[in-house]
Amino acid sequence: MKFSKWCGLGNDFIFPEPGEIVDVKDVPMLCDRRFGIGADGVILIVPKQGNDFEMKIYNSDGSQAAMCGNATRCAAKYIVSRHLAAGNVFHLATLSGVVTPELLADGNVRVNMGMPRDFLGEIKLKVDGQIFRAVTISMGNPHAVIFVDDVESCPLAKWGPVLEHDALFPDRCNIEFAQIVAPGKIRMRVWERGCGITLACGTGSCATCVAAQQKNLVGEEAEIHLDGGILKIAHRHDAAVFMTGAANEIFKGEI
Repeated sequence: MKFSKWCGLGNDFIFPEPGEIVDVKDVPMLCDRRFGIGADGVILIVPKQGNDFEMKIYNSDGSQAAMCGNATRCAAKYIVSRHLAAGNVFHLATLSGVVTPELLADGNVRVNMGMPRDFLGEIKLKVDGQIFRAVTISMGNPHAVIFVDDVESCPLAKWGPVLEHDALFPDRCNIEFAQIVAPGKIRMRVWERGCGITLACGTGSCATCVAAQQKNLVGEEAEIHLDGGILKIAHRHDAAVFMTGAANEIFKGEI
């Protein structure tokens, strides 16, 4: 299989080259960082008509994801680089609906991520003897955002898997720990459902901005500072969430 490796702020993905066939049972092997290529997921782009595509997202554990913001930005640049469509605006059908990425002149990608939705409201979560209040937001996939005073001190590798599988989340959940570091700036670390710790999460950044707005911590725009870089999120009341950030092709290969 010929493939290319793509990165959205450290959140990395395998894209099979056009025409290549992938058995989804092989996804965990392909994503294995010692015995495979290594990635947070495998992304399949299926052309439909014109600038319309289907995007299938598989996590590194083989589970299928409904949405992934970083993969969406990578998909837009993949489509352009492989000459699969004309123009710089695309429509990607996912399990959670259609998202619209736009390739900007500066090389970044701006994505209309659709409307945010509450799914459990504000809830209490308990881990390691501590009780946290979390704001739950759906961006096509579920997120629980926990605001803390010092995000760097949170033992993400210890708490993340416990909270992901909390009884309140029968389908598991993405977990974000976030800290307001300056006006309009949020430091966030994420444990992704089906992946574990990742350097960035696009939908998680959107959910974190919306959660901060609900708690009156930020205005209509925010910079989300992730382990892998910065995403810019814009959201007006009763409107879609827009995410802007980088996406890059890292290398091509064959396995």
